[in-house]
Amino acid sequence: MTELLNYFQSIQIKGMGWLLLVSLFLLGNLPILIIVYIYLAAVMIMRTILAQFPKGAKVGLIGIYGLLLVLQIVFVSVGVFPLRGQTVMYFPAKALGVVMLLFPLWVERFVTTNNQTVFYLPTVEEFATVSFNELRRDTAKLRSVLAATTDAKDKVSMAHLKTILADLPRHSATRYINHGTLTAAYFEAATATLDDQRLYLAVSNTGSAASEMISVVTRKQFNHVSLSFDRDLTTIISYNGGDNVYPPGMNAETLEFFHQKVGASILVYSLPVTVKQKQFVIDKIAEINREGSAYNMVGLVSKHSAKPNIMFCSQFVYKMLKLAGVTYFDKPGGDVRPTDFIEQDYYKKLKFEYELTF
Repeated sequence: MTELLNYFQSIQIKGMGWLLLVSLFLLGNLPILIIVYIYLAAVMIMRTILAQFPKGAKVGLIGIYGLLLVLQIVFVSVGVFPLRGQTVMYFPAKALGVVMLLFPLWVERFVTTNNQTVFYLPTVEEFATVSFNELRRDTAKLRSVLAATTDAKDKVSMAHLKTILADLPRHSATRYINHGTLTAAYFEAATATLDDQRLYLAVSNTGSAASEMISVVTRKQFNHVSLSFDRDLTTIISYNGGDNVYPPGMNAETLEFFHQKVGASILVYSLPVTVKQKQFVIDKIAEINREGSAYNMVGLVSKHSAKPNIMFCSQFVYKMLKLAGVTYFDKPGGDVRPTDFIEQDYYKKLKFEYELTF
């Protein structure tokens, strides 16, 4: 028992480590704590996979991390936040919930030390120094992070989390569930734009639950991108959740889709193409419409698609441009994010057309 306590004490918490834990205690709500638990578990599992452990030890350690994750989520969901506003026991319970973040670190330190491997976990202080090194030197950046944490409390709200969880059963990561939602009228409208030798990219800040949650991770204002064949966006299309009308996958969009919060906005850019290239994109979209599609929600994390037509929005737009031979930056499709279409335009291929604000 004494030896085990020594391992616990070997996780030193100083300086920025304390600041990180105190910030979570003061500002963290249930969704934020759950996201931090999941993120830390994913990091520890990845470290275990890459470590020089025997296969059996890896399996056991990954299993422990999974059990700890379940324990953490159940504890804060059942034993902490239901006490909020009901009893003073909420505060020590939440403090314990924050301290539970260290449990995976303690487990790994204990296991790696006993196995005498060269793989050694840094202390919380060392970890915080790496993650917040610039914040030490720049007070303004520290204030920015704290402000972002406060902003995250609104974006990672229980309402947004419930919306996303309720929508999950509609998705599929392995099969096409969206078939033929684009009508003949849509393709007639798209074909009618061939005289306009430009494709239009619409990068948007919609305010949807998914967009708000994604913005916490990307720290970007614009987290959706769409493709249109006309400047007025009457033929706008992308991969999305179907807005509770169509199955998740490749769907036509309307301006109402983008107006899900006050201040939502769209930046519209155009890219020069030939008639042949534009027709190719129309034909490729028609092919996907026939074969079927699904929204690649898993790919937002894993960057992997189980089938060719399972994509997320930026993956779809980039693939269409690449197949047509009009890409102006080079990245793996799974790594492309909506803002890349603007930020990676080093050769100024795009022309800014206009901005819509709702």
